[in-house]
Amino acid sequence: MVIRNESSTSTPGAPDIDVVVVGAGFAGLYLLYRLRGLGFSTKVIESADDVGGTWYWNRYPGARCDIESIDYSYSFDPELEREWQWSERYATQPEILRYLGYVADKHDLRRDIRFSTRVESARWDGDASFWRVRTDRGDEIRCRFYVMASGCLSLPKAPDIAGADRFRGEAYYTGRWPHHNVDFSGKRVAVIGTGSSAIQSIPIIARQAAELTVFQRTPNFSRPAKNGPVSAAKKAAFDADPRAYREAARMSGAGVPRDVPTLRALQVSAAERLAKYEEAYESGDLLALSGTYADIGAIPEANETVCEFLRGKIRSIVRDPETAEALCPTNHFYGTKRPCIDTNYYETFNLPHVRLIDLRKDPIRTITETGIDTESRSFQFDAIVYATGFDAMTGAIVAVDIEGRDGVALARKWADGPKQYLGLMTSGFPNLFTITGPGSPSVLSNMVVSIEQHVDWLSACLVHMREQDLTTIEPTPTAEAGWVQHVNDFAEITLFPRANSWYMGANVPGKARVFLPYVGGVDRYRKTCDEVVRRDYLGFAFDGPGGAQCHDGVIRRVQPDVAIVLELVEELKLPPLESLSVEQARAMSVAMAAVRPPGPSVGEVVDGELPGAAGPLPYRLYRPAGAGPQPIVVYFHGGGWVLGSRDSDDPFCRDLCVRSGALIVSVDYRHAPEARFPAAVDDGFAAVCWIAAHAEALGGRPGQVAVCGWSAGGNIAAVVCQLARAANGPRIAGQVLVTPVTDCDLTRASYVANGDGYGLTASLMRWFWDHYADRADRQHPKASPLRAADLSNLPPALVVTCEFDPLRDEGVAYAAALAAAGVDARHLPCRGQMHTSLPSVDVILSAASARAEIGTALRRFFGVAPAAIAS
Repeated sequence: MVIRNESSTSTPGAPDIDVVVVGAGFAGLYLLYRLRGLGFSTKVIESADDVGGTWYWNRYPGARCDIESIDYSYSFDPELEREWQWSERYATQPEILRYLGYVADKHDLRRDIRFSTRVESARWDGDASFWRVRTDRGDEIRCRFYVMASGCLSLPKAPDIAGADRFRGEAYYTGRWPHHNVDFSGKRVAVIGTGSSAIQSIPIIARQAAELTVFQRTPNFSRPAKNGPVSAAKKAAFDADPRAYREAARMSGAGVPRDVPTLRALQVSAAERLAKYEEAYESGDLLALSGTYADIGAIPEANETVCEFLRGKIRSIVRDPETAEALCPTNHFYGTKRPCIDTNYYETFNLPHVRLIDLRKDPIRTITETGIDTESRSFQFDAIVYATGFDAMTGAIVAVDIEGRDGVALARKWADGPKQYLGLMTSGFPNLFTITGPGSPSVLSNMVVSIEQHVDWLSACLVHMREQDLTTIEPTPTAEAGWVQHVNDFAEITLFPRANSWYMGANVPGKARVFLPYVGGVDRYRKTCDEVVRRDYLGFAFDGPGGAQCHDGVIRRVQPDVAIVLELVEELKLPPLESLSVEQARAMSVAMAAVRPPGPSVGEVVDGELPGAAGPLPYRLYRPAGAGPQPIVVYFHGGGWVLGSRDSDDPFCRDLCVRSGALIVSVDYRHAPEARFPAAVDDGFAAVCWIAAHAEALGGRPGQVAVCGWSAGGNIAAVVCQLARAANGPRIAGQVLVTPVTDCDLTRASYVANGDGYGLTASLMRWFWDHYADRADRQHPKASPLRAADLSNLPPALVVTCEFDPLRDEGVAYAAALAAAGVDARHLPCRGQMHTSLPSVDVILSAASARAEIGTALRRFFGVAPAAIAS
C-alpha cells in the first residue's frame, strides 16, 4: 500500500490518496482523526459547508438527541471529555453542532475536508485496484479505499403526497431546515407526520402559530424526557471512572451502561409491573421501558402490557377523548418503531388552537395551492411542515452511483434488500466500507459508540493490510449470505418485523421490506467483529503483493436465541450432569425446569395412572379447548432414560396440544439405572396399548392414536411403532420423533462436530447409555431402532433433527431408512438449533416454526384440516 498526499503528483496506475470518506459528521470526523494518526492520506468529502452531518442539516425547532449527552459523545479523547461540559441532559442540535465544531478545531480536521462538494459516482477500477470517485465539481479522485460515512438518517424522504409541489405558501422539511430563523407567529401551520422530529417540533411550533393542525397517519409512542441539567448521579458515575464507564457502554446492548433484565413481564403481578413501568416512565430515559423486563421485545402479550400502560398515560394527559384515542398507537408493538421522548407533546393537544387530523379516518387527497384537501374537507394554511422522515440506513449510500466489479451497481445489488457482511462491506465491492451500515447495530444503539467501534475496526484492518502488503479486501459471498441470514434470524425472534417501520424500509414506497439494523446488540456485535479478526479475518478475501489470503466461512451459524441460552448456561457455571450422581442430576433437572416459561394454556390438565409393563405408570393428560372427542397423541419425555417425568416436558406438551388440536397424554416410564433396558420401551408399548383401548374413556377419538417423543422419548416412540407392527396392534396413525436416539453408535460425524458446547454432549450421552443398557444390548432394535432388520409397514413419520446436536446424524439416517423401506417418512432439519431447542417453548423462539410443522404433521396423521383445528 502506497501512502501519498493528495497534492503529490499522481502516476498512472496509482491512487491519488489512500482513503476517501463521504460525510463529516460524527463518523467522518473520527475516521479522519484515526486514519491521519495512522499515516493514511485521507480526504473527507462533505456536501454541507461545515462539519456536523445529520446535526448540520436537522435544525428544526426542538431538535435534540434522545440519548443522554454524556453517552452521546466521543470517548477517544480523554482531554476532550474534561474540556467539554454539556449544558443539558439531552443536548439540543445547536449544542451538538458546536461540540462537533469544537472537535474539528481541536484536532485541525477541517484542512482535510472538502466542503460544499457532493460525490456523484464511485467506480471500482479492477485493473488498477482502486476507486475512481467523481464529485459535482467535475474532478476525479483515485483512492485505494472508499468509505461511506454518510449517516443512517441523512437522506430526507420526499413526501409521497399528491400535489406537494403545488403549495404556494411556505414549505419546510424537518430534515433540511433553513439556517435562518423561521417565525410562525400569527400563521396557520400544518405539520404532516408524528414521528420523532414532529414530536419534538410540534410543541415549539404551537407556541408561535395562530393555528396548528397536525396530520397524523400513524401515532407513535412517546413519553416525557424530563430534560434539564445533567443529573448529579449520572455525572458522578461518569467522573468516578470515565474509562470504566465507557467500557461498560461498549459492552452493553444499546451502547449505554445499564443492567440487563432477567425477569419476564408475565412472571410478575400486575401491581409489580405497574410500579416498574412508572419508575421507567418517570426516569425520562429512552431505553428504560424496554429494559424493564426480558420478554418485552419478543412476546406480544408482554409487550402489550407496556403498550396499554402508555395508552393510559396518553388518555390521562389529553383531555378530549377522541383526540386521545387517535394518539394511542394500536397497530404496532412498543419499541418496534423508534419510540420518542418529548417535552409537553401530548399536552400540546389540549391547547385551543391545536387540532389533530387522523388520516386513517380522513386521508389527505391532495396538497393545493393554498392548503390541504382531505377526503372530507379543505384546510387553508400559510405554512406546511413536512416531518416525513428519511430513507433510512441505505438511502444515502445508494443515492451515490456506486459500481463495483464488472460494473455492477450497488443499488441493483441491494434492490431486494442490503446484502452486507457485518454491516461493513459487501461482496463485489472491494475496499468499500460503510460505517454503521445495514446489518450493524447502528440506529438501535447509541450511535457514537457504534461509530467508534466501526472506525476502530476499519482502522485496524487497514493497518493489518499495510503490514501484510495487501491491496484489496472483500467479503466472500458465503460469509455475506451467512451474516444476512443471522441478521434476519435475530430479527425474527423479536417483534420488530411485525411493524411497518423505517427499520423495515416501510416508509419509502418501493423499498424492499427487510429489517435493516442488527438487533443482537452492541456487545454481541463487537464480540463478533473481534472474533472475525481472531479467526484470520474469517469471511474476508485479501489480495495484493503479499499474496492472496482467504479464510472463508460463516461467523454465526447457531440460531441467536440458542446462542443466548448457551451463554446464560455457561454463566451459571453448572457442573456437567455426567459428573453428578443420578439423584443429583435429577434434582438439577427439576430445579432448571422450575424456572422455565409455562407454555400456552390448554383446555384442561388431568393427572392419572395407567397399568405399565411392571406396575402403574403416572400420566398427565392435556385436553385442548373446545368440544371433544379429539385424536390422541401419546407422548414420551426426554431425559436419556434416566431423567424426567410425566410433566418434565410440560410446556412442550401444552404447545403440542394447542398446535395439533389433539389430546396429549404424557406417559412416565421406568427409569435407569433402577430399571434398565428394556424397561422403558416395554412401559411405552404397554401405555400405548392401554390408551388405545381406553381412548373413549379418556375423551379421545377411538382408532386415532399417534405417538411422539423427544430424545430418549423419541427412541421409545420409534420402538413402540416397531413393537405394535410385530404384535398386529394397536394401530398407530403416525409417529413424530423429535431429535430421537435411534442408534448406539457414538462415532458419527455429528458426535464429533457437536459433541461439546451445545447442551447435550457426547460424554453425557455415554453416561445415559451406560446407565440404560449393557453394551451387549445396545445394538438390539429395542435399544437402537435404526438397526431393525425390517422398517417397512411402519406408521407415517416426521423425524426432526437439529443442526448442532450429537444425535443429528442418526436421526437423519433413521428418516432415510424409513423412506427407503417405503414408509411415508419426512425429515425436518432445523438449521441452527441444538438438541434441547424444540421442547424449549417460549425460550427458543426460533424453533416455533418447527413446532408448528410438528402440529401440522400430527393433524395430517389424523386427517384433520389445519383450518378446522385452528378454529
